[in-house]
Amino acid sequence: MRAVNLAYTAARKAFGFRHRHEQGILRVTGADRLTWLNGLLTNDVLTRSRCYAAWLTPQGRMITDMFVVDRDGETLLEVPAPLAPVLAQRLDGLIFTEDAHVVDASADVLALEVCGPGAEFGVDAVKRSLGEPFSAAVRVIDHPLSGRVLYVPRTLWAGVLESLTHAGATPIDDETAKILRVEAGIPQFLVDMNEETIPLEAGLDHAISHTKGCYVGQEIIVRIRDRAHGRVARRLIGLTFDGDGVPDVDQPVLLEGRQVGRLTSAVRSVALERPIGLAMLHRDAAAADTVVSLTDGTPATVGTLPFEPQPPPDVDT
Repeated sequence: MRAVNLAYTAARKAFGFRHRHEQGILRVTGADRLTWLNGLLTNDVLTRSRCYAAWLTPQGRMITDMFVVDRDGETLLEVPAPLAPVLAQRLDGLIFTEDAHVVDASADVLALEVCGPGAEFGVDAVKRSLGEPFSAAVRVIDHPLSGRVLYVPRTLWAGVLESLTHAGATPIDDETAKILRVEAGIPQFLVDMNEETIPLEAGLDHAISHTKGCYVGQEIIVRIRDRAHGRVARRLIGLTFDGDGVPDVDQPVLLEGRQVGRLTSAVRSVALERPIGLAMLHRDAAAADTVVSLTDGTPATVGTLPFEPQPPPDVDT
């Protein structure tokens, strides 16, 4: 836990870095790529060259989420690594007459997160060290911490990490990254949400443009927004747990003995000094201060997200 605390403190008060190895990279090329993607994805990639989006089924359920970064004649899609090969094939199979092509570039491009108050210093150190040969797509992040994600060619990876280390950056381990993510109330695809999730259930309104043209699954999203006034059958919530132990995930959440959802993520929060978690609960159990329990008997209280105050998602997140 000491190593976690050191990395956590560095991320909060200085700056840290981590390989986002849980993410893969798709590369989309061709003159029609953005118009084609705009007809598939929930966000407006024609006007927002760097944004968060989802790809949905016609029933409005998630195939995946992704970060979209367009630059210099190509568009990078940061997607869950286990899905990258299949997603590349599925997307490329939807191209007919459009000038577009999709490949899985995960072996050639790596996502590097540099975050914390000193993140800009770290990115500048990388640029100064590597000079002109260094060229990477970059997107701004503001949650769980402010900073940058750099999409680094594998050939430059070792040099980039060395530059950050020399600049005083601290490596952020997976456990620390998970704590920061859960404290910020950020769901992870394949963990807190899956192919049965409608984006609005997971609080992903910032992944949706309500002013762009048609996209796959739009009818369901509009129906929930306009007819149901945003009311969904279940939604992602935060839980705080009694005691010091972090409960096992993927166990049912109970309200008065009735299953109302499932615990998806759990950590010991450094900021709150107690165990917390994320769960997808039925709306009848999702009100703040509702007392629930896990099947192992652990008591829990429903809270609002994020656990730690966060800035609203920016257009470049």
